[in-house]
Amino acid sequence: MLQIVLSADSPTPLVDQIVTAIRTRIDDRILRPGARLPPIRQFAEQHGVSRFTVVEAYDRLVALGHLQSRRGSGFYVANRPLPVRAAQSGDAMERAIDAAWLMREMAHDSPDRILAGAGSLPPEWLDEAGVLRALRTLSRRSDVRPVSYGSAQGYAPLRAQLQVRLAEIGIGATPEQIVLTYGVHQALDIVCRYFLKPGDCVLVDDPGYWNLFGNLRLYGVALLGVPRTPEGPDVKALEEILAHHQPRLFFTHSVLHNPTGCNLSPANAFRVLQLAEKHDFMVVEDDIYGDIAPDAATRLASLDQLSRVIYTGSFSKTISGNLRVGFLACRPDLAHLFTDVKIVSMLSSAELSEQLIHQLLTDGHYRKLVDRLKGRLAEATGRTLRLLERVGLQPDPEPAGGPFIWARIPGIADSSELARRAAREDILLAPGNVFRPQNQPSGFLRFNVGFCAHPRFERFLGDALAAATQTPTTSHSELRQA
Repeated sequence: MLQIVLSADSPTPLVDQIVTAIRTRIDDRILRPGARLPPIRQFAEQHGVSRFTVVEAYDRLVALGHLQSRRGSGFYVANRPLPVRAAQSGDAMERAIDAAWLMREMAHDSPDRILAGAGSLPPEWLDEAGVLRALRTLSRRSDVRPVSYGSAQGYAPLRAQLQVRLAEIGIGATPEQIVLTYGVHQALDIVCRYFLKPGDCVLVDDPGYWNLFGNLRLYGVALLGVPRTPEGPDVKALEEILAHHQPRLFFTHSVLHNPTGCNLSPANAFRVLQLAEKHDFMVVEDDIYGDIAPDAATRLASLDQLSRVIYTGSFSKTISGNLRVGFLACRPDLAHLFTDVKIVSMLSSAELSEQLIHQLLTDGHYRKLVDRLKGRLAEATGRTLRLLERVGLQPDPEPAGGPFIWARIPGIADSSELARRAAREDILLAPGNVFRPQNQPSGFLRFNVGFCAHPRFERFLGDALAAATQTPTTSHSELRQA
């Protein structure tokens, strides 16, 4: 069944929405050559549009060469020859780079900007003094080699320390099974380089990690979105997808999911692993927020013990995004192969950064920092939930911790216009469409609780929602600040 989200409230005509959605699925190889599209009447009933709208969209796709019309049979995806790879990747490149606007906006240096949609914690919450102290300590050590290359697999003492830390959350991994990387981005990139080739398909959370989606597009692979529920991936939807596709990988976020803030349930985790075994795909589990997660959080890697799960993490969120130290843990054979990929793509590790992270993990201050962060996040989450309630918003779902709240904006089918309006007032919002695999319209916003305690932000959000829902003329600018 072809699932397309259409919005009658969008300024884009319904015909154009249908054409764009089907073209995207064909370009991403979700709809393969020869695939039959739903009959016109069925499509119209399923999506609540007129048959004339569907006829016009299908006819336009035939004229563009994306569909073939077979008399008495229906419409089928045309078996078009693939263009030269460089040309074929143009649209994917454009969409991947377009998704990067959020990162560019987050990096924009403005003291007055409110980063309500940011992906990191406020810098003042982190331990800058501790990082500087560790740097001074390293400068006095004789084993520090600031002008030499690091080792290929990464600084051995840090890998040994990670073995201890992983064991604390139930993941058994020797130092030989751990590869240090230049942040979690390189960890995911190494996995992509080894497993994927153009034309492959992969499973991703929907909504999910927007920067990963852009990177996957650059590899020319098709993204199959698995709907996200408060308990994790929708396993029924996953089974339906697997009945028609053979993905190589499933990229998912089990703990403090970005952007919804929910955690994976044990029952859901077991079913995902059963399906991975049955349909022979690997699971890539991103646990970048794991250090600030609840103690009882369920992880696929702890249940699977790195048989079909490749586990990735980073210290960018809790120590410093500037140091760029991440890691992946996996089967021993994969660790060896991933190290080879790392060598040919980047040669070696940034050992000085890895030594600094090791110093911070072992000097006794890191656990205290994490405890402080959990306390600040709990306080900020309560404060932000009260703010959202005052302006008429409710989280969907209720966050289980971490920095994010995912909320639907009433009366708005596509929050991207609201984000553009906010940007003009020096407020960064994260619209829901950037968290969807095909950049589909979304009425959600992701809020970062660390940046929402600002009267100007509440005034903007309240007034914007009042305008969208056409509430009485009383302005939310007059709301009493709690």
